[in-house]
Amino acid sequence: MRPNDVPPPEGNWRLFRGDGEPREPVMPPAPPWRRFTGVPRAEDQAEAASQSPPEPPPVPRYLISPKHADVVNAALHLRRPLLVTGSPGTGKSSLAWAVARELGLGDVLRWPINSRSTVQEALYRYDAVGRLRETALQREQGEYGPGIGSFVRLGPLGTALAPRSRPRILLIDELDKGDIDLPNDLLTVFEEGEFEIPELARLREEESAIDVATDHAGETTTVVRGNVRCTEFPVVVITSNGERDFPPAFLRRCVPLQLPTPDEEMLRAIVTAHLGAGVLAESEDLLESFLQRRAPGELATDQLLNAVFLRTSGADLSADDLLDSVLHQLGGTV
Repeated sequence: MRPNDVPPPEGNWRLFRGDGEPREPVMPPAPPWRRFTGVPRAEDQAEAASQSPPEPPPVPRYLISPKHADVVNAALHLRRPLLVTGSPGTGKSSLAWAVARELGLGDVLRWPINSRSTVQEALYRYDAVGRLRETALQREQGEYGPGIGSFVRLGPLGTALAPRSRPRILLIDELDKGDIDLPNDLLTVFEEGEFEIPELARLREEESAIDVATDHAGETTTVVRGNVRCTEFPVVVITSNGERDFPPAFLRRCVPLQLPTPDEEMLRAIVTAHLGAGVLAESEDLLESFLQRRAPGELATDQLLNAVFLRTSGADLSADDLLDSVLHQLGGTV
C-alpha cells in the first residue's frame, strides 16, 4: 500500500492530498472571520437536522484605542462621514461592522469602489429596457403593465439616505480606487442628505408615492414625488489606502481617522480576540516571523491570523514554502 493510500489520521489538516483518490472528508470549521450565513439546500438541511447544530462562534471584539474611538464618536455627533486611512489589515473596513453591531444599526450597506464607480449607480438604478419589454408583454396578454416602481432599485448610497427612524450605516470601501472626480461628486449628496429620481418626479400627481426596492434584501421604501431625503444622516465610513490625495472641499466635510499599524502588543491582543488566549504560547515563532517579514515590506494583520489558524489546524508551518505563501509580501508578485 502506498503511503498516500493510508487515510489521514483524525484531525489531519490535509483535506486535499494530490493523489487523485476520491474521498469525502468532513470539512473542519472555518476561521471565525470566514464564516457565512447562507441557507443550505433542502437536502443539506435534512442531513444537518440529524446532527447537533454547531455553536455559533462569538463575535470578536473590535480592538481600538480610546483616542481613536473618540474620533469615531466625533463623526457620529457631527453627522459627518468618517474617512479612515491606514495600512492593509489595520481594520478600516471592519470598523463599519463594529459600529453597526455596537450601536444596533443593523446590516452594513457596502459600496465597493472601482475605477468605473459613479454616484449615480450608488444612488439608484432604473431598468428602462426591462420595463419596456414587460409592459409590451403584458399588453399583448390584455393586462396592465407593471408599475414603474418594480424597475427602480436604490443602490447602497440611496438606501442609506432613505428615511427611517434610526440611521443606516454605509461603508464606502477604498474610495481612492475611484475616478478622480468621485469625491467631488459626493459633496452635494453629503451636504443635502437627499437626491432626486427624475423618472419618478415626472409622474402624475396620483402616482406621486411609489414603492421601490432598496439595496437591503426584501425591503422597500416609499418615494414621494421622486425625492429621497434622509430622516437621520447615515453613519458613513469611507476607507482609503492612502494611494492618492482627496480635494480640500471633500476633506473639509469628513472627519479623518488614521489607524496605526498594530505593534507587537496589539497583534497579541488581536490574535487572542479572534482565536483565544490559548494559541499565543504556540504561536510565538509565527509572531516573530511576521514582525521580521513586515519590517522590509508590507504585510496585513489577517495574514498573521491565517498562519496562527493553520497552526491550530495541524499544519506544519516550519516549511518555508508554506509560510512564504501565507506571509507573502503584498507589494510584490505572489
